[in-house]
Amino acid sequence: MPRKINTPLSKSLGTLIRWEKDNNAILGQTTYGKFRVEFYTEGIVRISTTQAEAFEDFSYAVIATPAFQPTIDELEDVLEIKTSKVLLRITKKAVRFGFYTLDNQPINEDDSAFGTSWNGEQVTTYKKLQTGERFIGLGEKTGPLDRKGNGYQNWNTDSFAYSPGSDPLYCSIPFYIGVHNGLAYGIFFDNSHKSFFNFGASNNRFASFSADAGEMNYYFMHGSTVGEIIQQYTHLTGRMEMPPLWSIGYQQCRYSYYPDKEVLNLARTFREKDIPADTIVFDIHYMDQYKIFTWSKRDFSDPKELLAQLQQMGFHVVVMCDPGIKVEEGYDTYEKGMREDVFIKYQDGTNYTGQVWPGWCHFPDFTNPKTRLWWQKQFNDYVSIGVEGFWNDMNEIATWGQMIPENIELDFEGNKASMRTGRNIYGMQMARSTYEAAKALLKGKRPFNLTRSGYAGVQRYSAVWTGDNVAYDEHMLLGVRLVNSMGLSGIAFAGYDVGGFVGDANSKLFARWISIGALSPFFRGHSMINSRDSEPWAYGEEVEQISRNYIKFRYQLLPYLYSLFYDASVTGMPVQRSLAIDYTHDWKIYDGQFHNQYLLGPSILVAPAESTKDFVKVYLPEGEWYSLYNGQKYSGHTENVVECPVQRLPVFVKSGALIPMKPVLASTKEGNDQLILHIYTGKQSSSFLFYEDDGGTFRYQQGEYAKRQLEYIAHERMLILGATEGSYISPLRKLKVVLHGLEGSPAQVDVNGSPLALINDINQFFMGLEKFDPFFDPEPAPQENVHSFETEYLPGQITIRW
Repeated sequence: MPRKINTPLSKSLGTLIRWEKDNNAILGQTTYGKFRVEFYTEGIVRISTTQAEAFEDFSYAVIATPAFQPTIDELEDVLEIKTSKVLLRITKKAVRFGFYTLDNQPINEDDSAFGTSWNGEQVTTYKKLQTGERFIGLGEKTGPLDRKGNGYQNWNTDSFAYSPGSDPLYCSIPFYIGVHNGLAYGIFFDNSHKSFFNFGASNNRFASFSADAGEMNYYFMHGSTVGEIIQQYTHLTGRMEMPPLWSIGYQQCRYSYYPDKEVLNLARTFREKDIPADTIVFDIHYMDQYKIFTWSKRDFSDPKELLAQLQQMGFHVVVMCDPGIKVEEGYDTYEKGMREDVFIKYQDGTNYTGQVWPGWCHFPDFTNPKTRLWWQKQFNDYVSIGVEGFWNDMNEIATWGQMIPENIELDFEGNKASMRTGRNIYGMQMARSTYEAAKALLKGKRPFNLTRSGYAGVQRYSAVWTGDNVAYDEHMLLGVRLVNSMGLSGIAFAGYDVGGFVGDANSKLFARWISIGALSPFFRGHSMINSRDSEPWAYGEEVEQISRNYIKFRYQLLPYLYSLFYDASVTGMPVQRSLAIDYTHDWKIYDGQFHNQYLLGPSILVAPAESTKDFVKVYLPEGEWYSLYNGQKYSGHTENVVECPVQRLPVFVKSGALIPMKPVLASTKEGNDQLILHIYTGKQSSSFLFYEDDGGTFRYQQGEYAKRQLEYIAHERMLILGATEGSYISPLRKLKVVLHGLEGSPAQVDVNGSPLALINDINQFFMGLEKFDPFFDPEPAPQENVHSFETEYLPGQITIRW
């Protein structure tokens, strides 16, 4: 007879035996495990459940601590725990957790039969599907905005040329937001093992999240808006520091630009062609045989002199950093690493060896503090010659064969763990090590840091890009959704390879892609070896002109964008914002026709369209909207078919918008003393925090900034520039105000009690681009009701009436 195989059945927490309060925590013992409940704020609750003797309290993601004591009431069958924002009910007979509003509406509830359950080592929490519930976020995931009906896994993977349905990709951000019945909540599942999320895929009963091993440890968040939930999540996992201003300009990359003469020619071409740019990125061929911390003696014989010449032309340099350290006697980095014992090991104590670009390599254990200190020392030579930007690649870890063994051990700050626990956090810890190294060595200057792989909290250390994308329209639009989703998941500084890394873009695709990329947080062109040239001028005269226009527009927008980055550093709000943030309960935004649309900051709506289309349907949500190009006004809650020829990406500006801009410059290194403030008048009042600092140091953290509240009061036809706060002395001396949609055509404005004449700027086009370019739009329509005036830019309050 065949032997009977005993398969363990799923087992839930069981019945509550006893509970107690321990400082900020509520501890419960059940028949099959134990739980702990902690309140970090009135809206953030941590739920931990385990069958082990003790709870796991280590996290690379969470930097906040519990800081709130709620009210607890014990009833016959339930514990009720209440704050001013949420009511948590814990049932006793079968321990289940349910979150409710104070007026008893269900926000998020355990499935009554399953709750949190174990199946062998795997632990899963099952949540009841609410009526009409939608799910958004989860970081770098393909698929639609609304993830209902889909399932995903988190297991950081080198996904070369991934498809629009590939999963998993390079990053794991196990945080999502649920939306239903006018309510919203967030769940962050902080377990770095391979994890799985099921949003009603293959069932109509529950959503669930699970991990192959480890503890069930999740944070529930509830706020009045999606924006508030993002702020709560980034309260837990941290927010970015301000990036250097140059890093949000245009970056040009290729795998690879070499030798040094080609790099210099590239830089000169940008300047000669009057195309703004700030950064040239060095891919892997700058190294000697792909060995990090070396330079090719043949192709880059004098890197210090090369960087000096680039700096004179206003360019910064970003260099590729791979984790693989070639096993080679005489290679200084390898020999130092061996002496200091910094590499990841098998359980028997031997160093793990895997094959990647340089050949057979060892890999630093970035979860060990001594390794991070060793890593910092390796960056001395880069920083000493002027490198201020670093690009962490291949850090999933990527190796040939894509099967890194799971029995490798990592230090985990002295708490040894296997690669089963560490794979999803390896890339984040490399990004952390690089950022901390660069920050220490640059002595007060802000580094730029970019990573391909990461975990929740990576936003504290690095920008993230979406990896090895492919040059076709569907991938272009996928990149937009990936960045939108990462913004919903705490990563404000994100982007994609403009033009596509893999394959050859055609002229129309590149033109469309660069127009979209110009309105994204991270703006970099990048293409791979053995593909066609993919610089802004490589696709012919017309595409060159379109590229020039949109890159110049990007540089005009830098005052607006830089202010958005400051907001991200303070609140966690993304620069590129899914419409689900501001229009959460407008179901139209989740429609597949419109789910690529996004807001750049609070006011600029971008409607990405395929390069093959000349017309596209755009949904404009609540409010009134202006066309960026001709000032045509549209009502909200409407679907509109608009033209989208290759030279004109559909872009709209919200009525009431305040958009600070500046004249076009070749790079952020050039000075500017004029602020151009565009106001889109209408019925809706608004405000915007305009922010400045020196753009390159951390002195802003000691109050050396200049920020002022801009306020448009619609019913009083008035603009107030609040008095400047902070000790930074702004270089701005002149103010130009452009009033769009101004009805009644007044002849003058009143500035702090003094009258000024208004100029009728009927030919104001493309938000003030100084020169009309024929390839941009062969028949531009003049904008109606556009007026402007110029005055002195004063640090004190400026009140303007018209």
